[in-house]
Amino acid sequence: MANPATLDRLDQRLVCALQLDGRAEPGRIAAALGVSVRTVTRRLARLRETGVARVVLMPRAEDEAVGALLLRVRVLSGRVAAVAEALAARLDVPFVDVMLGGQEVGAVLVTDQPGRDRLFYRQLPGTDAVTETTVHAVLHLFGDAGGWRAGLLSPDEEAALAVAPEPDAVRLTAGELDELDRALLAALAPDARRSASGLAAELGTPESTVRRRLLRLGAGGLLHTHVTVDPRLLGLAVDANLWLSVPPGRLAEAGEALAAHPQTHGVAATSGPHNLMAAVFCPDYESLYRFTTEVLGPLGADRVEAAIVGRAVKRAGARVVLPRL
Repeated sequence: MANPATLDRLDQRLVCALQLDGRAEPGRIAAALGVSVRTVTRRLARLRETGVARVVLMPRAEDEAVGALLLRVRVLSGRVAAVAEALAARLDVPFVDVMLGGQEVGAVLVTDQPGRDRLFYRQLPGTDAVTETTVHAVLHLFGDAGGWRAGLLSPDEEAALAVAPEPDAVRLTAGELDELDRALLAALAPDARRSASGLAAELGTPESTVRRRLLRLGAGGLLHTHVTVDPRLLGLAVDANLWLSVPPGRLAEAGEALAAHPQTHGVAATSGPHNLMAAVFCPDYESLYRFTTEVLGPLGADRVEAAIVGRAVKRAGARVVLPRL
C-alpha cells in the first residue's frame, strides 16, 4: 500500500505534540521539541491551511459513547462513495470509513431515537444502493480515538507537553453550562486551536472572560481534543477494525488490555455477533499479522474478523484530507 503523500519527521512530531495537547501554544511546543518558535508556527499554519491535520473538539466519551451505534453498511458495487458521503454529511455521524474492496461503509451514529429510526427505517431502506445493514450498540468504552498517540516523541518530550490535571478539579455537566460556555464549545468544535482573542471578537465578549471560561471548561473535562490526520502520513499504512468474539468472563480483561496497547485507537464492548471491537493502526500487513497472533491470540478470542479500512472519510466529526504536499 503506497503512500500518496508524506509528512517529514518534524511535521509528524508536531502532530504528536498536538495529540498530547491540541491547544498547546507554539512556544510550548517549540521548547519541548527543541526547534524555533518561528518554525513551529509556520509548520502548524501549513498543516492547518492544507487541512492535513485538524484539531477538533471531541465530546466526552462517557457523555456520548455508550449507546452509540456502530454501522456496517453493505453497498452495491459503484455506489459506495455516494453512501459514504451521505453519511458523512450528517452531524450525528462523526466517523465514516470506506472498507477495502469498496462494498462496505463503516460508520458511528450518535443520535436520539427519532434520528436513529429515520435513518434505519426510511433513509437507508429508501435507497437501492444499500443491500444490508448490521448495527452494533456500544455497551462499554475502553478507549477512544482522542487517547491514541503515534508515539514519535521521547518520554521527556511527552512529559513537557502533557496536560497536568487540575488539583481538585470537578467535572462539569451539561446542566452547569451557560449560554457563553455552550457558544465557546460550539465555536471550538471544528477548530479547537482557535485563540481566545479570536473567540472573544466573534462572541462579543471580553478576552479576559473568554480565557477564564476556557480554563474552567478545560478543568471540567470539556476541552478534549483530537487530531484528525490520515494515518498513512504518520507511516501507518494499515487501518483495521477487528471484530472479536471473547468469552464473557474475559471481556473486561481483553478490552482493557487492548485499550492499553499503543496501536489501538478505539476499543469498545458491543452488542451483536461479536462482543468486542478494536480499531488498530499498523505500519504494514505483516505488523497486523503479528498483532493478531501476538496480541489477540493470548486474549482468548474464539473468532476474529479483520475489516481493513480502504479510505477514512470522516474522523471525530472532521473530514480526513490527504492532499499533495
